[in-house]
This record gives sequence, C-alpha cells and structure tokens, in this order.
Amino acid sequence: MEFKLNSRELEKVLSKLILAIPQRSPIPTLENFLFEVSEEQLTISATDMQIYLTASIPVSSDGSKEMLIPGKFLYDIIRSLGDTQILFKVENDKVKLKTDNGVYNLSSLENDDYHKLPSFDKERAITFQGNVLKKCFDQTLFAVSKGEMGRAAMTGILMEFNKDGLNFVATDGHRLVKYTSLNQVTDINDQFIVPDKTISIVSKLITDSQVTVNFSKTNILFEFNDIKLVSRLIGEKYPAYNSVIPLENENKLKVNVKELLSAVKRMLIFSSSSTSNQVKFAIQKDLLEISSEDIDKGANAVESLQCEYDGDPMVIGFNTSYVNDVLSHVNDKECIFKLHSPTKAAVIEQIEKKEDEKLLMLLMPVRLNN
Repeated sequence: MEFKLNSRELEKVLSKLILAIPQRSPIPTLENFLFEVSEEQLTISATDMQIYLTASIPVSSDGSKEMLIPGKFLYDIIRSLGDTQILFKVENDKVKLKTDNGVYNLSSLENDDYHKLPSFDKERAITFQGNVLKKCFDQTLFAVSKGEMGRAAMTGILMEFNKDGLNFVATDGHRLVKYTSLNQVTDINDQFIVPDKTISIVSKLITDSQVTVNFSKTNILFEFNDIKLVSRLIGEKYPAYNSVIPLENENKLKVNVKELLSAVKRMLIFSSSSTSNQVKFAIQKDLLEISSEDIDKGANAVESLQCEYDGDPMVIGFNTSYVNDVLSHVNDKECIFKLHSPTKAAVIEQIEKKEDEKLLMLLMPVRLNN
C-alpha cells in the first residue's frame, strides 16, 4: 500500500497532534501516532488516555491500513525534510518514506486496542467563535490550582451553563476568577470541569474560526479546523464558589490599571519569598502607597500612586505575584478594588460595563509582617 503527502501539510498536522503524546508512558503504544489510511483519507490520532487528538488529510491510496508509527521520531523526520513530496510505502510492519533526495525506513506496529473516540449527543453541541472561546479560557486559566494542594476539581476550569450566559470559573483558594460570556446563552442547565492541560492545548490550537463544543457525562469534545479533541472531564463537584464572594465590600479603591501593574511588577523584584511574597497597600482618600521588602537582601521599595478611594484608611497586604496576575487580566484603563477589611477578600472589577461579558476577580489578603 502507498500514498503521497506534502511534507509541510503533514508537519502542520503532526505539530498539533503531538501535544497529546506523552514523552514517557508505561503504555508504549501511547508514544505513537495512529495512522488510519483509506482510499481517500488519512486520519491521524494521538492520545495520552486523558486527551485524544485526531485530524484528517485527503489522500489517494491504493489500499487501507491501520498502523502505529513512533510519534516523536516521525515528527522529527518530517520537520527535517523541508517542503517536499513524500511517498509512503507500507509493507507489513515496515514504512518507507521516499522523497526526491532520499529514502527513510522505519518500523510500525499493528493497531492493538488503541484508544478510540467516544460518542456524543449532537443535540448538546454548542458553537463558539474561536477567539471568544480562547478569551474565556485565557481570562481564567491563570487562577487554576496547580495541584500541589487542594481538591482535584480546582485543577480545572468550571464551565457553568445557565439561561443568563456561560460562566468560566477558576480558583486555587487564594484567588478566584469568574468570567461570564453573556452572548453564549443556551437551554442547557449544567456544569462541567475541564482539566487545565486540556484548556492549555485548546487555547494553543484554536483560531478565529468556529469551534463546536459537546459534552457527555465523562468527556468533552472540541471540533475546529478539521481537528477533534476529546478530553476526560474532572468527575468531582466544584466548590461552592459563590459563597466566598463578598456581597458588600463598602470601601472602594479606583486605580489606573497600567500604572498600578507597572508598580507591582517593580515590587515583585523586591518581594521576598521568606515573607510570603508580600506587597502592602496603604490606602488613603486620594493616595495609594504600595511597598515591598526583601528581608534576606536588606532591600525595600515604596511607590505612591494617585487614586480615588471611598472608605476608611486601610493597610492591606497581598501576594505580589497574585496581584500581578489579576491586573494582567483586566482589560480596562481603570479597575475597582472593593474592600471590607485587611482580613477579608478583595473583589476586583473592571470599570467599563460591557454588553457581552462580565469579569469578577477575588483576591485573598495575606497577613503583613509589620
């Protein structure tokens, strides 16, 4: 059996699918691409048992076959060939790649119990614009728990469907993000937790074109640009996040996002890991003083910014890195910190109200050393 492919076209597909191939696996077959060749189409798949990626390329073949080809090995070969036509010739467990300049031989394996795509109910499919879905993920992924501590549910993003829109929620216990896409209204009333690795891969691969998303009880399916990505969902109940969002934080601090973010980035240089990476906000009516200290180096920094503050003077501390992350995801010139006391969570919101989205972020304070 034989078929032809352009090397650049094949490289483009493999560069996406290889994201699902584990570098090392106790199951050797997972380190391979699955090639499924028919007379008119080549379908290539890759999986690590949690994520399954597949894509199809039109080909003209004189037969059909399923085979496993070493993933990284094949990808490295194809990348090195430049722009050329490749003739694939398959005989038993041998695969020959022939170009105008060379011949490259490698071995293949029989397809033996390779993981297959699960089925989905088409009536539950939801369509997004790719740039919209990417923004939803990018606005929340930074707050996902890294898994060292806490519940498995917090290592993913909650997608919460309701009649008012679609909520994307992430928290690691120290910060929380709730991003609502108001245009994405469906009849579905359900919620699912998508693993952070899945979100990262989808965000890398999607473009502005449409993305179809479908759910079953245990899996999620993304379809875009001739690619299908299936991932297992996290089968835990998400924490009751609404219960930790303060309803009345009466002290309101209005600041310029760019100026504050710039100052916080400088505070990062002076933050000491031995003091919980702290930045101190000393807030008065029209002045915000931020400061940080590295005790180990005997260094400190203080900056003053103009602000608008409605409330009693307050001194409150935050994790410098977390403040930096939060401000980096505010897409507005100004934002409001809603505060109650130095020991209660701060709520951060954008000033500008947008028709198609809502953004709410929560930041837990830290106890200051002095």
